[in-house]
Amino acid sequence: MNKRINVSQVSPEAYEAMIGLEKYLAASGLDKKLYELIKTRASQINGCAYCINMHTRDAMKMGETAQRLFLLDAWRETDLYTDKERAALALTEAMTLIAGKHVPDEVYNEAAAHLTEKELAAVIMAVVAINGWNRIAITTHSPLD
Repeated sequence: MNKRINVSQVSPEAYEAMIGLEKYLAASGLDKKLYELIKTRASQINGCAYCINMHTRDAMKMGETAQRLFLLDAWRETDLYTDKERAALALTEAMTLIAGKHVPDEVYNEAAAHLTEKELAAVIMAVVAINGWNRIAITTHSPLD
């Protein structure tokens, strides 16, 4: 791949804005393992190798199992995920695939039923954050660590 811009070097202010969102999420009380599942699932959908690599490793360091990570793209086909995780993953998918359709009421309502309002806000912002990071990494051809 051809070398592309390094946003953090060229425009550190833009990069810091994204870091600010991560700081909010870190302090939001959102379960860290759930956040890694959200980041990994959105990155799978977006085809972001850099982020899939990073977030599966981070999840495993936090104690997430390889089995749950291997099956994440087929989460609906297994009972390995809690109702809360399933609701967050459904919302993650609906928000990530929002082009041409909106987040269905049933997906939003299911998430709202399993998450507190604070958690729901954090999940929504988590999906916004990882989709932003995916677009940066894909556009700039970020190399794997």
